[in-house]
Amino acid sequence: MVTIARWALDGAVHTGFVHEDRCLALPQGTTPQDLFDAGLEATLDLAARTVAEAPGDAPSLGEVRLLTPLDPRTVRDFVTFEEHVEGVTASIDGAGGVVEEWYEAPTFYFTNPHTVRATGETIPVPAGCSRMDLETEVAAVLGTAEGITGTDLDPGQAHRMIFGYTVLNDWSARDVQAREMKVRLGPCKGKDFASTLGPWIVTADEFADRHDAEGFLDLAMTAYVNDEPLGTDSLAHMGWPFAELVAYASQDSLVVPGDVLGSGTSGRGCLAELWGRNGALQPPPLRTGDRVRLVVEGIGEIENTVGSRRRADLPAARARRRGRARAVGPVATAAASP
Repeated sequence: MVTIARWALDGAVHTGFVHEDRCLALPQGTTPQDLFDAGLEATLDLAARTVAEAPGDAPSLGEVRLLTPLDPRTVRDFVTFEEHVEGVTASIDGAGGVVEEWYEAPTFYFTNPHTVRATGETIPVPAGCSRMDLETEVAAVLGTAEGITGTDLDPGQAHRMIFGYTVLNDWSARDVQAREMKVRLGPCKGKDFASTLGPWIVTADEFADRHDAEGFLDLAMTAYVNDEPLGTDSLAHMGWPFAELVAYASQDSLVVPGDVLGSGTSGRGCLAELWGRNGALQPPPLRTGDRVRLVVEGIGEIENTVGSRRRADLPAARARRRGRARAVGPVATAAASP
């Protein structure tokens, strides 16, 4: 299996391949983006040469500190698991259910590519949050595909742009997010403080024989809080396969190598869904010191510790009530005095 990773060792950052527990570095200055731009086939050829020429003293995984496997160009996060939508809706209004519009087309939001964290990092709780949550996801990473421009793609073209897959934790400040969503825009500060990607990128060819007839991948996804299992689901329960998500994102727009597209939270892959089903904050929101581990079959696992809250209140000034323009028709022009 070929996995692409970044790691820190002896004060230097390396990009390379992890093979049989050894970290095989590419020439200094190489970045993951270089590989996405080169495309999957060229990267696989490079990986084969790198493994064949690997030095005997290449460091093991235990000797390095894994970093984020890429600096994303953009991060689009979808909401594709019906069970998750049903449960989270119940946590908001107590009724649950899935609106008909959800079935019509995949929905996503853009989150912050500059606050991506690595496995092993501490994730601070953002200001104003008392309901910290996790989200268990898989993300597709895009790369170059010959003859593909990245705009108005069909699913077949989109599938060819999928370079590989990684694990994603889309951390959520649920109380901050709930306030934002009442404005009917967002989420923003309830989400953009941190996302974890890692531990590496598994190239798409490793899953070539695992797609079903409609393009779904049956990979088990499990979340743990302090080593207690929270829930397990299958990636095959997405409402749309990844190729259709990429194709939809490209419509009247552009997707490029280095873009990341998240699956959305799996069923029973977060606390808010369970709050909706249980009718109470049980299990409790994440607390300082909690360890969150996400495991995805065929890809790997990421683990982070929850840090302290930056401040209890939301650091934002209230809007000034500045008056409103109330014209109901064309502005009348006063007649000149005779």
